Amino acid sequence: MHHLTNLKVAILATDGFEEQELTEPARALREAGAQVDIISNKRGEIQAFRHMDKSIKIPVDKTLDEVKPDSYDCLMLPGGALNADRLRVEPRVQQFVRSFQDNGKPMAVICHAPWELISAGVARGRRMTCYYTIQDDVRNAGATYLDQEVVVDNNLVTSRQPSDIPAFNREMLELFSRVPAGAR
Repeated sequence: MHHLTNLKVAILATDGFEEQELTEPARALREAGAQVDIISNKRGEIQAFRHMDKSIKIPVDKTLDEVKPDSYDCLMLPGGALNADRLRVEPRVQQFVRSFQDNGKPMAVICHAPWELISAGVARGRRMTCYYTIQDDVRNAGATYLDQEVVVDNNLVTSRQPSDIPAFNREMLELFSRVPAGAR
């Protein structure tokens, strides 16, 4: 059992996120004691999808304008093609992701969310997995694509899809638990 008490985790998402890829990691993080903020490019609620179909809406805790990357210890990026496609072009998202990479802070990224790493310019030289439809994008960005349920590369954990969530959560919790207690 991982104890993530006092760990602050940012989850960046917007309309079109894949429901399970946000709700299940968020639940695992909260059960381990982490403080989790759902951060979006808009206020109110964001629309989840289950693949192609709209599902639940979840409340946004803070907007990108209200937060700074250095207020958080770890970053989690859920997938969903619409979500990742909308966020990857946001300069604030790119800056947020680059800040985590530049400071070696842990990131857990699933499904289509590696698009956000690519657009932030932090994919080159990394080993990662992703949803199979964007593997060419990952390779073209200079990363090594691996077709595995979970890939850990230093401060980065990646997975392919909702069926990988058990392995993704296990490795995310393991990586996030290594954040020094003094940094929390």
